[in-house]
Amino acid sequence: MSGPQTARDEDFGRLDQGEAPDMLEAKLWANPCPFTFRINYLALLYNTPLYSWISDQYGLKRPEYVVLYSLALADGGSARDVSRTSGFPKNTLSRAINRLELMGLIEARSKAPGGGRKQALHLSDKGWALINETRPAFEAQEERMLKVLSQGERQMLFELMSKVVMDAQEWADDLPPVAGTSRERTEQ
Repeated sequence: MSGPQTARDEDFGRLDQGEAPDMLEAKLWANPCPFTFRINYLALLYNTPLYSWISDQYGLKRPEYVVLYSLALADGGSARDVSRTSGFPKNTLSRAINRLELMGLIEARSKAPGGGRKQALHLSDKGWALINETRPAFEAQEERMLKVLSQGERQMLFELMSKVVMDAQEWADDLPPVAGTSRERTEQ
């Protein structure tokens, strides 16, 4: 039995079906944040099994593998580069880099002026071997995820997502203005 929708229900685009709506349907079509739901949902389904496998098989935490993967794509990158392009905090990556160096998976070949975060990092032969052994699983999982799309749809999706990624520096570090006033409104 469903009653009249309140303003709160309308704000969230609630599906009124007379019975409990399917949660996935609600999150897809009645969600006030439809893009971020889709991104988070797919990222979790992709990342969770892969990083669990990396942890179980290789004893690496996600930030550690992210450093390796990043350096495989851009040899000579710095901790600052990895942080800027992964979303992990600098202190988390600093610990990951220290552990990877101790494990012999990466090496710093040159000291940059200004400290360790600008230091050029490189995969060692052991690091490259690990990447070459694990990368096919990541590629296969992505292929499985995208098999529903044609090549043209994939290209369109990649271009649109790239546009959003390239603009992320404009909004990623700040809360929207309304977030700062939410508490004031609820306390009145």
